[in-house]
Amino acid sequence: MKFNKFAFVAIVAFVMGAASGCTVKYSFSGASIPLEAKTVSVPYFPNNAPMVAPTLSSTITEALQDKFARQTKLQLVDSGGDLAFEGEISNYTSTPAAITSAETAAMNRLTITVKVKFTNVYEPQNNYNKSFSAFAEYDANQLLQDIQDQLITEICEQLVQDIFNAAVANW
Repeated sequence: MKFNKFAFVAIVAFVMGAASGCTVKYSFSGASIPLEAKTVSVPYFPNNAPMVAPTLSSTITEALQDKFARQTKLQLVDSGGDLAFEGEISNYTSTPAAITSAETAAMNRLTITVKVKFTNVYEPQNNYNKSFSAFAEYDANQLLQDIQDQLITEICEQLVQDIFNAAVANW
């Protein structure tokens, strides 16, 4: 019996293709995105928290948009993206984090909570509707207004990473 290299290669290619499943994904920085997905939409996240920071809505919205622009090949669209995010800032609070022996705050904690609805047109099993929270601590001797922008940037980076991972990292 003669060995036919072409037939062998064709069979191996077929078996490997069948074993790999029907979907093809590409990955950048740990992201697992359906090959069919071409667009992402991240509309403005309104600030519906009882305490409002003026720059928070634009900071979180732009940070999430930038994350997808930098780490995926998806095109940003205003609405109806293959991957779509909707959300709101639901909480923004500053609370004591560490108390001294004199029962005064030594450290305070700024916590931001964002409610996010994520829709994946091609993989609806990955859709979610949940809240993400992150915080940063600061010295109680500092006024929140003086360091608010720095803390918001730090917390938003953490929130965006968590939202991104929940949507496309599949961990």
